[in-house]
Amino acid sequence: MTRRSCAIYATGIVCAHLLIVGIALLVAQVFQTMIHSRLKQEITLTEKSQVFEAWKNPPPPVYMEYYFFNVTNPEEFLKGGKASLQQIGPYTYREYRPRENVTFLENGTKVYALNPKSFVYLPEKSRGDPELDMLTTVNIPYVAVMNELNSYNFVLRSLVSIYTKSLGVELFITRTVNEILWGFQDPLLTKVKAMKPEMDDYFGLMWKKNGTHEGEFVFHTGEQNYMDYGKIDTWNGLREMSWWSSKQSNMINGTDGAVFHPLIKRDELLYIFAADLCRSIHLAYVEDVEVKGIQAYRFAPPSDVLMSPKENPANEGFCVPAGDCLGTGVLKVSVCREGAPIVVSFPHFYQADPKYINAVEGLNPNKEEHETYLDLQPTTGVPIRACKRAQLNIILKRVQGFPQTKFINETIFPIMFVNETATIDDESASQMRTLLLIVTLVSNFPLLIVGMGLILLLVLVVLFCRKRQKKNEVKRIDFTEAFHSFTTAKEDTAYTQVSNKADESPDAPPSQPVKNGSYIAMSPVEPQKC
Repeated sequence: MTRRSCAIYATGIVCAHLLIVGIALLVAQVFQTMIHSRLKQEITLTEKSQVFEAWKNPPPPVYMEYYFFNVTNPEEFLKGGKASLQQIGPYTYREYRPRENVTFLENGTKVYALNPKSFVYLPEKSRGDPELDMLTTVNIPYVAVMNELNSYNFVLRSLVSIYTKSLGVELFITRTVNEILWGFQDPLLTKVKAMKPEMDDYFGLMWKKNGTHEGEFVFHTGEQNYMDYGKIDTWNGLREMSWWSSKQSNMINGTDGAVFHPLIKRDELLYIFAADLCRSIHLAYVEDVEVKGIQAYRFAPPSDVLMSPKENPANEGFCVPAGDCLGTGVLKVSVCREGAPIVVSFPHFYQADPKYINAVEGLNPNKEEHETYLDLQPTTGVPIRACKRAQLNIILKRVQGFPQTKFINETIFPIMFVNETATIDDESASQMRTLLLIVTLVSNFPLLIVGMGLILLLVLVVLFCRKRQKKNEVKRIDFTEAFHSFTTAKEDTAYTQVSNKADESPDAPPSQPVKNGSYIAMSPVEPQKC
């Protein structure tokens, strides 16, 4: 066997083995299963995990943008007209949210943590000065008092109305943005505090929320089941709430929005417990996106999250008392706001019933500016970009005994909305891209083996074809040489005459027989040179 034949046979054997092994690994998904198992072990809330430190101290900067609705015609609204709103802002703050008092429970399967939030004003990312900009808006403490007295008799309400009027309390107030946001001493609450010392005489939408937390959380670490990674076990010691009117509505589902389990699929629903909304919400897949070179799935709350119970019966449990329901796109949260008639929605009543949008002037809901969404890297479950948007509203309606409300039309009145955003930082994005590259290479290793097998198969075909071609050339050369030899021999052979009458020698003996034109022998002669 020639060396060329040995090379062909060896290439064929290696090619066959590579193709068989590669296809077998590809079908069995051995490497993909192996890398997924590794991810499930690594992505846990444990001290040995690489994601634990990022969970305790999130590196991506979080920004809170506050937008306010300035009322430009309060007198016209009090006379029964439609309020005209002017959006001002954003007033942007950097939000810091480290985990504190982190303690492992139940053999490391659960972890306790507080999540205090602090805010630092960023003038370079803001439009306006909160210390100087004046804002005309609804007097929320006054509306809360009126709402509380609504169940009392008319005489008491009238007396309180006269008293508040003497204090100069009006349905609309004008204060600086900073006072409305971070607090000011309210004259009405000061009087209430004199009768109820436990009451606070300061009011602000973010009063006592700078440097404080939203409750005590216990999370699943994900060691026992990767699907439980980051899920809330208890909040303030509760596994379910008691505010709403159904068991399903009171459930505390999902994570706090900071982490999600790895290996996310497009067809699943993701749950988040939002303490500021007093409920859990679900997110559904929207589309594939790319953030800083990282492929991600975008998840957003579908329209049925705040849909009217008439259209989505599952939301009936959020009507308190039972049967007292609002329309699509709004949620009344008075039960967890000390009875104040507070309503939450998406900004500008995005995805809400048009009647709420048309009740005031100046709103322009659109998906790009007002949708809440999360962009998650599906392999690791890490949020790459997040945008949480929510609007605070208050119910204004006529209350007998309070003349200021005599002509107003019942309205869910917008106060302000927040845009909480975070995007993965460049360093973390680079680390994520490297990790995903390794995961891709390991997961697709069988494809590399199959590819090498195909390359060797191509080499084998080339070698085989060249061998066949060589054989044909050898046969052709042998035939040519044989033909050439035969032709050359024929040309190099001479024939000698032994008898011819014209050339007969005169000395020949007469007795020898004569054979005219016969040849009796051939003798070789030297070939002529060209």
